[in-house]
Amino acid sequence: MKKKKTIKKTKVSKKAKVSKKPSKVKKGKPSKKPAKTKVKATLSKKEKEMQTKANKLFAKGKERGFVTHDEILKEFPHVEDDIFFLDQLYAKLQEGGIDILESGGMIDMGDLEPVKKNVYLGRSSESSYDSIQMYLKEIGQYPLILAAEEKELAKRIQAGDMEAKNLLARANLRLVVSIAKKYVGRSPDLTLLDLIQEGNLGLFKAVDKFDWTKGYKFSTYATWWIRQAITRALADQSRTIRVPVHMVETIAKYKQVVRRLSQDLGRDPLPEEIAVEMGLDVEKVYNIEKIDQDTVSLESPVGDEGDDGKSTLGDFLADDKILSPDHESSRRILSDQVKEILNDLSEKERRILEMRHGLNDGVTHTLEEVGQKFGVTRERIRQIEAKAHEKIRQHDKSKRLENY
Repeated sequence: MKKKKTIKKTKVSKKAKVSKKPSKVKKGKPSKKPAKTKVKATLSKKEKEMQTKANKLFAKGKERGFVTHDEILKEFPHVEDDIFFLDQLYAKLQEGGIDILESGGMIDMGDLEPVKKNVYLGRSSESSYDSIQMYLKEIGQYPLILAAEEKELAKRIQAGDMEAKNLLARANLRLVVSIAKKYVGRSPDLTLLDLIQEGNLGLFKAVDKFDWTKGYKFSTYATWWIRQAITRALADQSRTIRVPVHMVETIAKYKQVVRRLSQDLGRDPLPEEIAVEMGLDVEKVYNIEKIDQDTVSLESPVGDEGDDGKSTLGDFLADDKILSPDHESSRRILSDQVKEILNDLSEKERRILEMRHGLNDGVTHTLEEVGQKFGVTRERIRQIEAKAHEKIRQHDKSKRLENY
């Protein structure tokens, strides 16, 4: 019996030892701790940076009572990649009583006032006006959805339900119109219908990428995708020469500042005044003005209607690749005088100078190449060339070349 008890005790002690080993292993793994600390340090640095920018934006908004989308984008250029942070930023701004303004005014997701005929059209026509009214009437039939329904639809979308995707998109078509209206007038080539169409593409992308588990509203997430699609379309399609999206935003801000200063000052603002208001260098303002210029066709007619009508803008522009008549005549006179002097040299000397300086075909040759042509060494060619140059310097007509 005692033997058995001893055996049992031994077994128990072994188990106890085994059970203790994992705890010892956990304590003795110092390699994991530095890695965790390193990750935390990196994250805290990034969070600290974003917090500083958010505080700066909040202070600016508190002072004026509003911030603009452009200012948010300036501080956070890739904010659509972190919509959860954007949602928190929106909440903080709203708690502080700070409005978030688009280029044309405050964003109101429910703003669907009847569109005025003389405001929205880039290319005004009765048919376009009727089309807009029909579209607004059609999307007005789709019901809005609550937050709980939005979450349920998002779950179904993740499961691959196409009908849920269509329902979520239709419920937010009003959002696209309210955002697109803010960009009317930015381009004469894009009507409100065009802007809505581009915004709808952004909405569909937002529906595909929306992650309901992160807790933010779909409208907050979709707003940035819609806005991005519209601004990209304006950059790509509104100009003959494409302007980058960030520069399109800068130009829009520049025009806003010019309008405001013109009203305040009662005159056109100076570039220096615009630069101070925008917080930019004067050179940057000049650059913006240059980029904002419209392109003009070289075939544009020039002159009054009474003229022959054949003159175009291209007829009055100088070609930089062609010499002016004065330069061309001077070049020909110089060429004739050089030929007169070369004709007084021997045949061999003249040909060597022509090859060395490219006087005939404009192609210069090395001493080695000329030597191979004449069957002599490069040193011999150098001697003949030096002798020919000396003859030219001593020539009685060489003084004529001094003016050239």
